[in-house]
Amino acid sequence: MASHLDLELLAQDDTLEEIWVNSPSKVFISRNGVSEQVPLEISSEDVALWVERMLLDSNRRLDMSQPFVDATLKDGSRLHVVIPDIVQKSWSVNVRKHLKKFKSLSDLVAEEVLSQLDAEFLSSSISQGKSVIVAGGTGAGKTTLLNCLLNEVDPAERVITCEEVFEISLNQSDWVAMQTRPGSIEGNGEVTLRHLVREALRMRPERLVIGEVRQAECFDLLLALNSGQPGMATIHANSSREAILKLCTLPLLAGSNVTAGFVVPMVANAVDVIVHIARAKNGKRKVTSISELTGKVVEGLPEIVTRTMNTNLLKVS
Repeated sequence: MASHLDLELLAQDDTLEEIWVNSPSKVFISRNGVSEQVPLEISSEDVALWVERMLLDSNRRLDMSQPFVDATLKDGSRLHVVIPDIVQKSWSVNVRKHLKKFKSLSDLVAEEVLSQLDAEFLSSSISQGKSVIVAGGTGAGKTTLLNCLLNEVDPAERVITCEEVFEISLNQSDWVAMQTRPGSIEGNGEVTLRHLVREALRMRPERLVIGEVRQAECFDLLLALNSGQPGMATIHANSSREAILKLCTLPLLAGSNVTAGFVVPMVANAVDVIVHIARAKNGKRKVTSISELTGKVVEGLPEIVTRTMNTNLLKVS
């Protein structure tokens, strides 16, 4: 029978991208984009002890009143845990590790994630202060690509980042990172991404970044971008076109007075570039398309012109 120490040793393996535990007898890892089950069997108590040790310095709690937790670990990994009775029997634990070998666009070019020409285009877009959205599915490498793009930002710029939990890593000297906070047991003190975006605009940002837009914070981001504020974000989407649809839909969650007639032109004028990245079944990650918005609305949606379209990745089995 293995113990929590075996899980800790597993978590220290820098070749792994993610570790997850579905039950004491079902432990999985992902390496180079490919997942596999590892021959470990541990007790429920050891799983709980492992999680407790990881949460020690996070200021996040996990109990019946708060059965989910998202936290950033000391090494920058992201921890997510769900406990019963939200899950059926055993604790569900995910530890997503950072791909430290990818720090710049040149690193991604070396790994054939994107071409040199596309890297130069994206670097130029960042230098010109264009607003860039990184789209893709879960585990596609959105945050890694976002980090590489952010390292193209002029070192003199002031960058403010807003995330659910800290994942972005920059070399900027003038950088302030903020994360959300869950409410207390009494329901007080919650800080949402919408709160963070509004506060960030009072902090003299020259580049505003949202780790991932999921809900009504998309409206606040678009308002900021429409005021001339360069920005960046990631979004879950299967293509650039789907990313556009979500950017036009999520702001509607901000209130009944927010209409598509107001949002669609705002997206067309606020967003400049959408980069889509995907992961094939063999684990290979690749930028599949880079699209530019023209600023026009055509047939009820922002018009996009696709610069790069790489569908070869999607054919890899």
